[in-house]
Amino acid sequence: MNGPARSGSIIVSIVVVSALLAPWFLPGDATTQDLPNRLQGPTWEHWFGLDELGRDILARVLLGARVSLLVGIIVVGVSSIAGMVVGGMSGYYGGTVDQVIGRVMDVLMAFPGMLLAIALVAVRGPSLVNVVIALAVIGWVGYARLVRGQVLRAREFDYVTAARALGASTIRILGRHVLPTALPALLVQATLGMAGAILSEAALSFLGLGVQPPTPSWGTMINGGRVHLLDAPHLTIFPGLLLAAVVLGFNFLGDGLRDAIDPRRRHSA
Repeated sequence: MNGPARSGSIIVSIVVVSALLAPWFLPGDATTQDLPNRLQGPTWEHWFGLDELGRDILARVLLGARVSLLVGIIVVGVSSIAGMVVGGMSGYYGGTVDQVIGRVMDVLMAFPGMLLAIALVAVRGPSLVNVVIALAVIGWVGYARLVRGQVLRAREFDYVTAARALGASTIRILGRHVLPTALPALLVQATLGMAGAILSEAALSFLGLGVQPPTPSWGTMINGGRVHLLDAPHLTIFPGLLLAAVVLGFNFLGDGLRDAIDPRRRHSA
């Protein structure tokens, strides 16, 4: 594993552990307000300072990490499973099935992903559940295209042809012989997809279409601190730094996994 990949794994591990253990070592209640000291900068008592309502920013950042990671895991899980099923069917059956599924994917990819997510959330209403649905609706296409390419290659392998000649069912061939060949590439795509899902959730929350107050979210925290950029920049600096670090960490980790899985990249390094 190269240097950036190690850095990415360390960043992701720290954020995940901090988010999981947040309730046990939070410096304060994320909802408790200290209005006389609102907008207070970082102190020994409040390491990241207080927000516009006097709430501890460190506590809200750690709880916001739980929301972002939860959204990322659910979106990537749903998208990858749906993409594996649809892409596997498209690549294995080919013909009319492949053409119909291909046209559906082309239509979805013709629209900018974020604009389509904004439209879906705007129609259904702002909430965390609708954010997950919108991101999953637009996210499965990339996984399906990846799996389809892997299946097109794997379905011509000798052992797949032998299994087909022996009368194995399509589900058995796909489940035991074809789809497992796509898992390494799918793992890399899922790791990179975590970064995209977290960033998209923050963007939707920043626009007021995602997580609703008082639930903490990095996007809503950055949006709330915009009006205090000059007098209290810590309101946006800390959640922005955490968001950038997590996205960068997942990207580094995904690149490292890709280099480890791809022999050509490993030998060239």
